[in-house]
Amino acid sequence: MSASQKLDRAGVPSGAGSPDSGGRVRAALTLGSVLLGYLIVPMAMSGTSVALPRIAADLGGSGGALQWVVTGYFLAASCLMLVAGSLGDLFGRRRIFAVGAVLYVASTAAAAFAPHILVLDAARTLSGVGAAGVMAGGGAILGSSFEGPARTRAFAMVGTTVGVGLAFGPTFAGWLVSALDWRAMFGAFAGVGLLLVVGTLFLKESAAEHRPRFDLPGTIAFVLGIIGLMYGTNQVASAGWTSPRVLGFLGAGALMLVVFVALERRAEHPVLDLALLRGGPFTGWLLAALTTAVGTVGVLVYLPTYLQGAGDFSAGDAGTLMLAMTLPVLAVPPLAGKLVNQGVSARLLITLAVALIAAGNAWMTVLAPGSGAVQLIGPLLLIGVGNGLAAALIDAQAMEHVAPDRIGMASGLLNTARGGANALVLAVFGAALISLMQSEVGGREQAGRVAAGDLGGESHAFLAAQYTDAWHLVLWTVAGLCALSGLAVNRLVAGTAAGTDKG
Repeated sequence: MSASQKLDRAGVPSGAGSPDSGGRVRAALTLGSVLLGYLIVPMAMSGTSVALPRIAADLGGSGGALQWVVTGYFLAASCLMLVAGSLGDLFGRRRIFAVGAVLYVASTAAAAFAPHILVLDAARTLSGVGAAGVMAGGGAILGSSFEGPARTRAFAMVGTTVGVGLAFGPTFAGWLVSALDWRAMFGAFAGVGLLLVVGTLFLKESAAEHRPRFDLPGTIAFVLGIIGLMYGTNQVASAGWTSPRVLGFLGAGALMLVVFVALERRAEHPVLDLALLRGGPFTGWLLAALTTAVGTVGVLVYLPTYLQGAGDFSAGDAGTLMLAMTLPVLAVPPLAGKLVNQGVSARLLITLAVALIAAGNAWMTVLAPGSGAVQLIGPLLLIGVGNGLAAALIDAQAMEHVAPDRIGMASGLLNTARGGANALVLAVFGAALISLMQSEVGGREQAGRVAAGDLGGESHAFLAAQYTDAWHLVLWTVAGLCALSGLAVNRLVAGTAAGTDKG
């Protein structure tokens, strides 16, 4: 199927013949293959941290070397999604998806047999490179293969699938690690990945009509800039905002992104067409993706630690409560897709989604050491429903405003924005908690232990109070940022067409 050959409203390729022809089968295979990629990549992203204690005991890794098992995967995927998407436009979206799938399977299998922590780190970083190809290539394949209501339904299913992967990755990984070992976990991810490789054989190729020269200088500048910003931010929790190491990496990253923008303005065929970011509807949907990360990731990752450290929750109870936030991401996207296809304004729905996330963070300030599920389930549900609405809408609506030869670039940019924002929010959220507590609890080291859930000793009540105050300030800040961003999103997407949103 060429880049211009779309699927009709029923999801059948134009000109494919009757609904019972091979076109419908190929459409189902295309969707199934891409969804499998969007399942296993997030599972490997969220589930691997469960295995870190076993990996440390087996390979003897600790500190930065151990953490790189997770960080290397995340960093490589985040940095390279934009590059992978642009490469798909140039050389074929199916080709990039397939190369990413093969690299993901091979490197994940290598991780299962890694004899040393550094070998495992290298394998996981290569897995992140493969994941970038799968995520960016998969989104581009759907964007170039589906249109109208069929596209909305497809991306709603993507939102649900990603939610399943993120929500149940730790459970699946934890079961494998407990029943077998951490090597079996990586082996299982690689085994499922083989199905993804087989699925690529049934995909049709699509690419931009013209194959320009690849923008190597822009690519290098972009990757170095993202690495500098992400690595520098990840050092804040341990070193502080004024550390020369932190400032050096942040400054270098910002400088490289300035260089990147300058290069892209002059490039005949840039890796990122800056016209996508000039205040139109696509910019609004990109901002919505960033806002969703800001409003959800901190609570999702750090709240269970608070509940166990400052509260009376066990690990199991905390995990069960968090289902109130994750389950809506599974149930809401299909409903949101159906509403848009029935003519409900996507602009209205994304504004509602961001408002729910902002309200959920504000409501979460009821958080206290004695809080139980009754007090917290409401705000968690609001954030989860808002996240589910956004997951169903953003990619499908954003693709409506991208030229066919830039679909891969747009998919890569959206996934880069999400991945980078998730990583940065995780680092900044944790660093903010530590910074707000350090002057009250006796220094940065003690604040770090409190933020990690270690509130033991006679001063438990005092530490819990300081921890809670820090949480409240961060939550109000997040709520305010989301509310302001929601106003900007509403204005920017005003040109989006309804149903596809004419709003």
